Amino acid sequence: MDSINEAFRVKSKFVALLRGINVSGKRTIHMADLRTSLQAMGFQAVRTYLQSGNVVFEAEEIGADVLAIQIKAMILADFGHEVEVLVLGVEALREIIAANPLSPGGGEEGKLFHATLLFEPVSKAAFDRLAMPLQGQERVVLIGKTAFLHCPHGYNKTKLNNSFFEKKLLVPATTRNWRSMLAILDLCV
Repeated sequence: MDSINEAFRVKSKFVALLRGINVSGKRTIHMADLRTSLQAMGFQAVRTYLQSGNVVFEAEEIGADVLAIQIKAMILADFGHEVEVLVLGVEALREIIAANPLSPGGGEEGKLFHATLLFEPVSKAAFDRLAMPLQGQERVVLIGKTAFLHCPHGYNKTKLNNSFFEKKLLVPATTRNWRSMLAILDLCV
């Protein structure tokens, strides 16, 4: 009977973005170990991209917020790290990528464009009130819960980093360069 019930459960593909792991030797989580832990939770087709906490997986359709809470609890239990986790459905990721008004290309140019994904919504008015420390030709646009950035001199030189948005907007956030965003979407197919 369980195998019949299992066959009829709706599974969907999701993306989990972990904030701030494997940075400068802090909050180290090996991707093979993370995949094993996620599979132990019952997730299927678990794949990772790079070492920075980009995961694609299949799970029962119980809601992205519930999955994020479950993954966050597992990371604390299995790895001892308090890590913010953002879970998106594949369609939500596609919509974010399609919404980018800065028209980044792929390849080398993609490393100059970034998406800072906010874990909670903020008003456009609150975002527009920020004193943006733009340098040179930098641009930033908020659409939904994503701040799209163009940092022509490199993300390592911008003041519009993840910490800036978290401190000014008082919400957790995680940032990926555009090449990573496209590669994560490619993992979903």
